Formats: sequence, structure tokens, C-alpha cells
Amino acid sequence: MVEGEQNLVKQAKKGDSEAFGLLYEHYLPKIYRFILIKVGHKEQAEDITHLTFLRAWENVSRYQYRGYSFSSWLYRIARNAVIDHYRKNTVQISIEDVSPEALGIDNSLIESIDTKIKWEELFGAIQTLKDVEQDVLIMRFVEDLTHQEVAEAVDKTEGAVKVIQHRALKKLKENLK
Repeated sequence: MVEGEQNLVKQAKKGDSEAFGLLYEHYLPKIYRFILIKVGHKEQAEDITHLTFLRAWENVSRYQYRGYSFSSWLYRIARNAVIDHYRKNTVQISIEDVSPEALGIDNSLIESIDTKIKWEELFGAIQTLKDVEQDVLIMRFVEDLTHQEVAEAVDKTEGAVKVIQHRALKKLKENLK
């Protein structure tokens, strides 16, 4: 969360582009990384990220704090933009575009997952999961969102997110055997 996020959101809702710019700068890498993992190509991820923030700017005046964070609202916009992208396009995912380095993930994080698992195997296993399972795992373990924030972003209850996460991890474990 950005320091003074609620104030920045209030200012952005009033049309303050500088306040929205600070929110943009803070959330851009996170939203981009989420989208890049989902679509697999840098150029497409950049376009969808741009669209996400454009939609956020156009609709920020309608954002209302209802117990969920601004970041959850952004992730929901990003998730919907990815869904729209999939509806319009047949997607081929390139492993080179979603390498740990391209995602800005510290290699020690990848190594700590399990030194025996190669990134390509993990990425391939993630791609076999349902979209909502991918979203939950990416938001929880890559973006480090809470169960509540993920629930708000994917429009599920917190309990449902925990179940989805458990089942997705179980599937990943099976796929990686």
C-alpha cells in the first residue's frame, strides 16, 4: 500500500492526475507482472497494463471503499482486461517473456521454492490450472496479496479463495511429480 493511499485515491477521484500518477507509479510493476504471467508476452502485457490503468483513471471517480483496498480494485480491472484479451485473441505464451528475470523476481525466491524445480516446469504447470486458480496463486504468492484482497479481486469469498488456493496447490504438486 502506498503511504497516504486513501488520500491519493480521494484526490484522484476529484480529477487530480498527479495523485493518480503516484498510485500508477506504485502499482504499475505489480499489475504488469500479474498480467505478464497471465498472457506471456511483453508487448501484450504492456498493452493490457496500459488499458488497465486507462480504465482505472476513467472510472476512479466511481471507486468506493467498501472494505476492500484500491489494489484489489485495480487487480479486478486487470483480471477483466486479461479475460477480454483472451476472448478476442488466441494466445501463445512464450516462456522467455515470463522468465523470473523478466518478471523482476529475485532468483533466490525461485530457488527457495525448490531447487529441483525448473522455472519452465513451474510455469508449464501453472498454465494447466484454471484461470481463477492461476489468478489466486499469482496474487497470493507472486504479488503477496492477502486472502481478502484476492477474494475482492476475483469476486469470491475469502473462504472460497482459500479452497481454490488449496486445490490449485494440490494440482501443482501433482503436475510437478
